[in-house]
Amino acid sequence: MRKLFILGTAIVVSVAMLMTSCKKEEVNNNGNNSNTENPGGGGSGGGSGSGGGTGSANTDYPSTAIVIHNAVTDIDGNRYDAVQIGNQVWMAENLRTTKYSDGTVIPISSSTSSTIAYRYVPKNDMNYVPSYGYLYNWTAVMHGENISDDDPIGVQGICPTGWHVPNGSEWSQMKEYMKSQSLYWSNGSPNHIAKALSATWGWDSVEEEYNVYAPGCNMSTNNATGFSALPAGIANGGGFGSSAQFWTSSKDGSHPAYSIHWGNVYNPEFDLYYGETEEYRSLSVRCVRD
Repeated sequence: MRKLFILGTAIVVSVAMLMTSCKKEEVNNNGNNSNTENPGGGGSGGGSGSGGGTGSANTDYPSTAIVIHNAVTDIDGNRYDAVQIGNQVWMAENLRTTKYSDGTVIPISSSTSSTIAYRYVPKNDMNYVPSYGYLYNWTAVMHGENISDDDPIGVQGICPTGWHVPNGSEWSQMKEYMKSQSLYWSNGSPNHIAKALSATWGWDSVEEEYNVYAPGCNMSTNNATGFSALPAGIANGGGFGSSAQFWTSSKDGSHPAYSIHWGNVYNPEFDLYYGETEEYRSLSVRCVRD
């Protein structure tokens, strides 16, 4: 099944919205005016993210979000909040497990591979793991399971029991639902929805003359869904602070796997984007409930 919104290999998604006034008032989840990366998080559990278990990294949801607190616990004991968007229930935090549900350890690495399952540390700093989660290559995400274009896909992969790695059509379902609800629009356009998915902290600030409706502009207006996306970028710090990138479980024949991206970079469609990404890349993971 050919996927929608393919923009080619290594897609970079951009979210911005048309130029109107933008306050330089960025608020992190500790309530401070800042464009801070918030290392270590501000969540209720704290911890090192190294497998000892942490509580939810989120503490601040808007009244518009349908939140399920402590919806799922992974094998390391990390607890995750979830949010309902339409008929789907999504993790509201990036995955930070060090093991699969069967107990198999996912080795940590600084080397790339498309055949060996690896996890990676955002910006090579463990202090970021409790809030930003780990980054994983696609091999780690799939855990040897076969791909499918069915919806729901049913590939548990790296996700906790009862949850699975979303495929491209499930991301599209979320996107289309948001575009049907003006609550999630910015600037009165259904194409401007990514701020509604982005956390109210952690994004590089964006000046008034650039991308006024990017996630990094006036962050206090972000996150109507409660999805709380953070810009963890890729391993070795690329895109950290400016790009949120998530794996899907979809793949088209011999072509690379697919991912969803969005960020501060200008693009005239101001939307989420879906495209091919090489399997050795290290991206964030969100799971969706079965």
